[in-house]
Amino acid sequence: MPELQLLRPDHAPALLAFERENRAYFAQSVPDRGDEYFAPFGTRHRELLAEQASGVCYFHVLTGATGEVLGRVNLVDVADGGAELGYRIAERAAGRGLATAAVRAVCALAAGGYGLTSLRAATTLDNAASRAVPARTGFTVTGGTRLCGRPGLSCFRAPGPTAAASRPGPESRTRET
Repeated sequence: MPELQLLRPDHAPALLAFERENRAYFAQSVPDRGDEYFAPFGTRHRELLAEQASGVCYFHVLTGATGEVLGRVNLVDVADGGAELGYRIAERAAGRGLATAAVRAVCALAAGGYGLTSLRAATTLDNAASRAVPARTGFTVTGGTRLCGRPGLSCFRAPGPTAAASRPGPESRTRET
């Protein structure tokens, strides 16, 4: 059974392997990260951990039985009780409900562990699988948006019981992590 884990320093090799192995697959639905993403990966990983330590982001990996990374679910730009949700699942693990289960788990962590009262997400219209995850995990569509020049949808979710936060507009952005 896959396990959701908060990003740690020792995840770096498996995370790099995940990103490399799935680069072409991810590029079918989101803009490619480019070679510059992979070259200084160790430095980038340390920077992500520093962001996480400061509380502005929470990065999670979904790991398999042997420690391989099957997916990522991240909360970025944490501020004012809210955060932006992002997720990606390995091609070989897609279609098994892992994204939905992992997003549900991170939504629970957002409310119970991180004290967040609202989450935002955005997906492109042409990625039906990714678009289904927010719908299955309690997000409500708040409007249209553009992601890297492609039409998409903005979504909102109040993960906690005290979620009286105002809903964001369609200008919401998604940051690749």
